Amino acid sequence: MSTQTDTPGTPDSTRKPGKTGGPGRLGRHEFLTRNFGVLSILAVLVVLFVFFSVQTDVFLTTDNLVNVARQVAPTVIVAVAMTFVITTGNIDLSVGSTLGLTAASLAIFAESRNALVAVALTLVLGLGIGMINGALTAYGKLQSFIVTLAALTAVRGLALLITDGYSTPITSDALLPIGNGKLAGLYTPTWIALVVVALGWYVFNHTRFGRYVVATGSNAESLRRAGVDVRRIQLAVLTLTGLAAGLAGVITASRLASGSANSGTLFELEVITAVVLGGTALMGGKGSIVGSAIGALTLGVISNGLVLLRVDVYWVPITQGLILIVAILLNAKLFGRVTGQQG
Repeated sequence: MSTQTDTPGTPDSTRKPGKTGGPGRLGRHEFLTRNFGVLSILAVLVVLFVFFSVQTDVFLTTDNLVNVARQVAPTVIVAVAMTFVITTGNIDLSVGSTLGLTAASLAIFAESRNALVAVALTLVLGLGIGMINGALTAYGKLQSFIVTLAALTAVRGLALLITDGYSTPITSDALLPIGNGKLAGLYTPTWIALVVVALGWYVFNHTRFGRYVVATGSNAESLRRAGVDVRRIQLAVLTLTGLAAGLAGVITASRLASGSANSGTLFELEVITAVVLGGTALMGGKGSIVGSAIGALTLGVISNGLVLLRVDVYWVPITQGLILIVAILLNAKLFGRVTGQQG
């Protein structure tokens, strides 16, 4: 990044001509540097829209786009929370299993309780799983990768245990609008995702907690010496992903009108890919809520476009895996060149 800054009282004549070309060009350079990840994935999304709209007439129809927005809503919601986690330098691999357990639990809770209580219990379950992950990571001093990898297996096993591997139908009419209701032309999950993105963006960019999240990933020791309990930040962000995965489980189960322990298989791959595509640094210290949301939408568009083109459905996870590898390479190399860092 350029060392020149716009300091009040500094005459323009003192600026060296040539490299920056004045404050306008400097401002554009800083804007591109700061938002490179978001702008790059946005450009990819535009290209995909053009490609699929040319290849099939169905893609740009209102019904299809509205359905895509509903389908990616759970990914967007959890990607927002995952952005906080990865920005701190941690990761949560258990979100897919948590989605499966909470989806199955919602159906089971709804059999004997009213809809509101069932949803509340399901969200508390997701929050509790995230809190356990956070406590083991922050206070148990274990790597989040190991903790959440263990949770990935254990939570999925618990979901299969309580359901015997079978789906549980949801018969409560009060729950179905959560996944299938419409307002102003958009499905309820889409509205929930938009609210989550707005709240996540505000907290990440305009609150002390958001600043602490970035500082934890970039220089945790300095933050600790400043008197901030870094462990509480780690606990909070991992608890947040558990809650978000619980909400995704509620949406998924209510949309399908059944709770299945197999829901969310490979969901963690999709979420992490979306976050990395959006420009969040895997090593921590940098993240973008908007970028993660666009990354999730990009994956949804790819999946939808491949289906419309009648490509074998098994190519979808293969494509997502390849995209993740490319995203990591770009994250480590190309972004480093743009920001002037060595990658």
